[in-house]
Amino acid sequence: MAEQSYSIEFDGYYREPNKDGLPGKSGIYSVYRGIHNVEEKNVSLKELIYIGESVDINARVADHDRLEDWTARLREGEVLCYSYALVPTDHRVRVEAALIHKHKPPLNTEYVDAFPFDKTTISIQGKTRYLTESFSVLRR
Repeated sequence: MAEQSYSIEFDGYYREPNKDGLPGKSGIYSVYRGIHNVEEKNVSLKELIYIGESVDINARVADHDRLEDWTARLREGEVLCYSYALVPTDHRVRVEAALIHKHKPPLNTEYVDAFPFDKTTISIQGKTRYLTESFSVLRR
């Protein structure tokens, strides 16, 4: 497995009540704690709590087995918020692993301490709150 570079663009942020707007396509998703300001029609993100991957982002987030864990992390007045990046199926796991290894979200366990791929460089654009926009991860 050779060194690889990926450029991805995150879109979002979708609040829990609007998560059905997430695409039914292959990619990476990020889960955040946030506060929705109704008057200003915006979301103030507080923490990146989870990163995942799926062949169908919409279906995975809609029926995720960790939803209770995500919700338990919320503080009063907060809602779950999501962003996503479309990533081809054959690259999803490697990109997810690099993002988790770099950012170590509190509710992820796999890839936090180990990265099983050769050097991987990620460049991120778009909705990048709490994500490092450019980084490399080495096998460990």
